[in-house]
Amino acid sequence: MALIEARSLGKTFGAHRAVDDLSFTVRPGSVTGFLGPNGSGKSTTMRLMLGLDRGEGITTFDGVPFTGLDHPMRHVGALLEAKPFHPTRKARNHLRMLAAPNGIDDRRVDEVIDMVGLTGVRGGRPGKFSLGMGQRLGIAAALLGDPHTLILDEPSNGLDPQGITWLRNLLKHLAQQGRSVFVSSHLLQEMALLADELVVIGRGRMLANGPVHDFISHSSLGSVTVRSPDLGALAPALEAIGASVAAADGGIVVRGVTAEQVGDAAHAAGLRLHQLATHEATLEEAFLEATGLSEEFRGTHRPSEGGQR
Repeated sequence: MALIEARSLGKTFGAHRAVDDLSFTVRPGSVTGFLGPNGSGKSTTMRLMLGLDRGEGITTFDGVPFTGLDHPMRHVGALLEAKPFHPTRKARNHLRMLAAPNGIDDRRVDEVIDMVGLTGVRGGRPGKFSLGMGQRLGIAAALLGDPHTLILDEPSNGLDPQGITWLRNLLKHLAQQGRSVFVSSHLLQEMALLADELVVIGRGRMLANGPVHDFISHSSLGSVTVRSPDLGALAPALEAIGASVAAADGGIVVRGVTAEQVGDAAHAAGLRLHQLATHEATLEEAFLEATGLSEEFRGTHRPSEGGQR
């Protein structure tokens, strides 16, 4: 099973630095989510990883760059754009065309068609497929060689809720088999359910890399709700250890410290606690906080006076 190692990836378009010295590792047995605002360099990074764009740095798959792999579809399956096929070639024939130079037989073609739920349209022409069906065909192509590594750019685009659930279960199952799965998505709630690890970038630079839980727990948007008959003394004790305290519904909301630290501070001061409830930031909240200053394209909305322009 392949360990993906990306080292010092970089790409410049004119005066624009699209990807700037990115290094990360994707480990077998995990789904690594790739997050960033629009225009942050995610698609360019994936193209650099596969040698499809010229740039700086190198990515290896168990020590071998993609361009050095024999029969690459047997090692790395990739989906980098929606509907990557000839619109009039039948779906099954499209996959057979990809399979032949990689030594993949027609039985595997039929297996992946069934796996992605396209058996009923295997003879259809993809030009008439919906975006979701086109994505399923692209995923089938990525799976053709039974690869140990998957690199997928926004594979859930166009899928309905049932399709998104199917894709999540499929990718988690493949990771549990020991494969390396590297996937980008703008659906943050879905990524919270899917990913084990995260690579988060903004303006082409690394913002965070590590387990999903660590990324969320480091967000300052997490809080602890506290109820106590001794709030008058407790609030100053918490502020003394660096917490911020705000009144809320008969209690206080504390930020900047953990529930354990709140409990320890109350115990040290001899104060009573009737409730400690931790609110962890969502992945969406943590992501927006981390990328807020590095968003490439940001609009402004200024309500006009009287609601008219």
